[in-house]
Amino acid sequence: MTGDHYFTAEPATPGRERHVEFRVDGREYRLTTSAGVFSADRLDLGTSVLLHKAPLPDPATKGNLLDLGCGYGPIAAVLATTAPDATVYAVDVNQRALDLVRRNAAAHKLDIVATTPDGVPEQETFRQIWSNPPIRVGKSELHDLLARWLPRLADDGVAWLVVSRNLGADSLQRWLTERGWLVDRYASQKGFRVLRVNRNTGDNVAITPEN
Repeated sequence: MTGDHYFTAEPATPGRERHVEFRVDGREYRLTTSAGVFSADRLDLGTSVLLHKAPLPDPATKGNLLDLGCGYGPIAAVLATTAPDATVYAVDVNQRALDLVRRNAAAHKLDIVATTPDGVPEQETFRQIWSNPPIRVGKSELHDLLARWLPRLADDGVAWLVVSRNLGADSLQRWLTERGWLVDRYASQKGFRVLRVNRNTGDNVAITPEN
């Protein structure tokens, strides 16, 4: 046994590689995973809900997209496939996860920038942020993570977050709202909430009803 978590920067757990296969928007993905990264045995249920419920970017989308807490890169792979003209950043603290993202991107011929948080240029903003955030790091750390990255949304940008209802989705929605973000419960499925986060400009239109 080790003290490793999926948010450990340098996992000590020996790597045991395998493959995860899944289907999103009519496309098949087969990604390499390993022990010591998040949900190494299968596509995490929350990630699956997010990818199937939130609207994927338009193929003509340009600019920067962010997969925050990317793991081995399933969200980044889908974003880079769906919006090939965008620049997709895959951000994680886990070096093993980042190595897997780079390998998976190369295998699928995808343009993904896999980096630690400090590797993202400070001037970059994002059209979209996608995240199955690391709830188990603790509430304070989670809040710090979102407080660091959400302000980097473009003025007309959107963030898509998926959080388990039992692990505090509703309290996180309240916390974000209290800090001035416009947060909609866009969808619910299999015990997860999909939250849509926008800047609260005062001019926002009515939201899509939860489905």
